[in-house]
Amino acid sequence: MPRFAANLSMMFNEVPFLDRFDAAARAGFEAVEYLFPYDFPAEAIAERLQRNNLTQALFNLPPGDWAKGERGLAALPERTADFDAALKTALPYAKATGVKKIHMMAGLADRKNPMALASYKNSVQKAAEFFAPHGISILLEPINARGMPGYFLNDFPFTAALIEELGLANVKLQFDIFHRQIIHGDVVMAMRAMFPLIGHVQVASVPSRHEPMSEELNDAFLFAELDRLGYDGFIGCEYIPAGNTVDGLGWFAEYRPR
Repeated sequence: MPRFAANLSMMFNEVPFLDRFDAAARAGFEAVEYLFPYDFPAEAIAERLQRNNLTQALFNLPPGDWAKGERGLAALPERTADFDAALKTALPYAKATGVKKIHMMAGLADRKNPMALASYKNSVQKAAEFFAPHGISILLEPINARGMPGYFLNDFPFTAALIEELGLANVKLQFDIFHRQIIHGDVVMAMRAMFPLIGHVQVASVPSRHEPMSEELNDAFLFAELDRLGYDGFIGCEYIPAGNTVDGLGWFAEYRPR
């Protein structure tokens, strides 16, 4: 049976961020994820997780100045010092929440630029080495160019090949079904072929990024396929509710823990 993590950056926006932990637990979720925790004390987030018996499935490294359009630092050779600082910023949150998977955003850069590619590879290696003693995996996620133009990492085969080339035990693929369908399609075959590299899965409807089961993909089949493959992690619900979050959870009824 698939297990789901509510994405609190997108879901339960009807209440303030810290209250979304309570709302997710009331709705039946066992785990949560979100983009960034850094506007709140790590201890406050840990308290909400503990109060609600929630698992922290995932969050992202600091991406630079998000409000100014930055989308990660890893592929930006001129931002090495900022990237190093981002690792140190994330660590107390990882320790407080018990998270075992951190997504490292690449940044806006041309993948054909040798300096950007070298910076990215170096950043992956550095992050993997930094977090390995804490039992934490670094996740690399291809993101579609329609939603994030100019993003360095926008190709699944490239990402898979890079992970295999680096051969780092704690570097995995973040397989976002929404992004895979938009970039390449052929979701199931890719899921099967790349399964040994997959560290986390996310879902949203295509093309509107709303609730699963609502648009062009057969999400129930995809969830069953993940079960068949032996995926035992959480599926992150990184979608934008079409209306009120709770009102849109009809798809979740058959998967809600009893």
